[in-house]
Amino acid sequence: MRARDIPNLLCVLRILLTVPVGWGIVTGRYELALVLFFVAGATDAVDGFLAKRFSWQSRLGGMLDPAADKLLLATAFITLWMAGYVPTWLLLAVVARDLVIVTGAGLYRWLIGAFEAEPSKISKLNSLLQLSYVILILAKLVFGLPTPALIAALGWCVLATTVVSGVDYVIRWGARARAVKA
Repeated sequence: MRARDIPNLLCVLRILLTVPVGWGIVTGRYELALVLFFVAGATDAVDGFLAKRFSWQSRLGGMLDPAADKLLLATAFITLWMAGYVPTWLLLAVVARDLVIVTGAGLYRWLIGAFEAEPSKISKLNSLLQLSYVILILAKLVFGLPTPALIAALGWCVLATTVVSGVDYVIRWGARARAVKA
């Protein structure tokens, strides 16, 4: 193993952590789920820092990192929904957006060719809000705080950024595809 492989290994660790995070939520072990969710978040921060700081970016890492993020968030949202803590409308919006992005990326790759994933600012904000939403729900279950009103308000913010970022992806990548085909 080379040092430049550390970011990719951290992405794989984040992918592996999705199983115990989901298991912790489904079985009511919210403390465990919260701790592991934080560990997974830390791996995301560290792998991003290392890749940028030391120029250890790779094509594999460019695919693993967003896949790990989506898998972790989807697992958290689905299991929290199963446990009754995420409303159905929000789960559907989050999952639909990710399906649109993954399907669009696959179609672009198949019909046009390789591309570099470039998350927009609104997409990064959406990811931050989704992470915050999961953390606040788990914090509520573990510590009794924050208030349900704060969680609900954040849920509406997640919905807004989910819709806007999903539409943004369709517009931006649709325009790129038309430009390449023209």
